[in-house]
Amino acid sequence: MSKKGEKISALLNELKGSSSGKHSPHYLGYFECFNKGLYYEAHDVLEDQWLRERKGPRDAFYKGLIQLAGAFVHLQKNRLKPADALFRLAEANMRLYPPHCEDLNLSAVLLLIEKWRQALASTEFAQNPLLTLASPMLRLEAHAHS
Repeated sequence: MSKKGEKISALLNELKGSSSGKHSPHYLGYFECFNKGLYYEAHDVLEDQWLRERKGPRDAFYKGLIQLAGAFVHLQKNRLKPADALFRLAEANMRLYPPHCEDLNLSAVLLLIEKWRQALASTEFAQNPLLTLASPMLRLEAHAHS
């Protein structure tokens, strides 16, 4: 197993022990990694859950989250147009769900996507918004309806 795989496994084991059971460690791990700027790892950790639940009612939801993390991976690699394309795909998938889904405020996520897409467009893809905008944060809201 690679160092990255070991790191993700350790994170998942830690989250299994601390989770209330409402959400899978993969789902919780996504937010843990995303909020640390570990976008590739966020993508990787949620992909396992998405692959198990493909074609289910949350298929596009998980795919959208993975695409969102992927957009930031592209930004980290200074691939601005592919990042924008993934932001658009993530947005389209997120719009398929109610404003609160799986304890995530999707309205806030859609605003976040819009903000980053506007930042890309405002410089005509000449400047990476990771250099000027604060790193994005995603928060679960336990009181939200899923």
